[in-house]
Amino acid sequence: MIDQTVNSRLLLTNPDVRAEQSQAHGGRRRLDVASREKQILRGAVQFFADNGFNGQIRDLAQSIGVTHTLLYHYFPTKQALIDRVYQEVFEGRWKPEWETLLDKRDADVEKKLTDFYSDYLKTVLTSEFVRILVFSGLTDQTITNRFFGLLRERLFPRLVRETRRYRGSPSRSKASAREIELLMGLHGGFFYIGMRRWVYQQGVLSEKAPQDFSKNLICDRVRGYLMASAELFQEENPSRRPKRDTTGKIR
Repeated sequence: MIDQTVNSRLLLTNPDVRAEQSQAHGGRRRLDVASREKQILRGAVQFFADNGFNGQIRDLAQSIGVTHTLLYHYFPTKQALIDRVYQEVFEGRWKPEWETLLDKRDADVEKKLTDFYSDYLKTVLTSEFVRILVFSGLTDQTITNRFFGLLRERLFPRLVRETRRYRGSPSRSKASAREIELLMGLHGGFFYIGMRRWVYQQGVLSEKAPQDFSKNLICDRVRGYLMASAELFQEENPSRRPKRDTTGKIR
């Protein structure tokens, strides 16, 4: 019966007509196709952030205030809806200008990393981002695998490259396990702020953190990471090592 409704030519022209007619007790305002899809998507993001991915689609439809049949018209499978949520919450927030910033050869490495994380936290690290990522990790890892794939392709190689550049290393080899673990300590440390607030329900620096995370504290963490990276390159040929000041930064 659902298939017949979904494939109806009338629904393809105006997908809200039949579904809304059955509930039109109070003359509910009809939404156009784009507005209805946005409504369902916003509701799905909140539903998955609150309940995880084991909730029933029927419960999701009820929480949004649409019929089960209407929801299936826009998203014929639960996985299709999850894919759209990923695009909205994760991929859709990625800014290509972050890559442009990190690729600037003439910019100070420490400042680049600080500027990147300052904007990254404000843009990405929201309640729904944190909770959906955690819930995905506890179920089928569909979203976590896709997002970490994005990070491994577009972010982590750049951060490793810039760390090596900061240390004066000309290496272009694949990042070592130790390099990746040190980097994950920096990146994961910022994510943990969101975990403390929105998963563990514990206090953080301010009610606005991490979206309004102090730039001084970001700078402290970036500087600590770069200083810790010195040991990774201590076995380099001494004649190729650049001169550094007392903080370990290249002069």
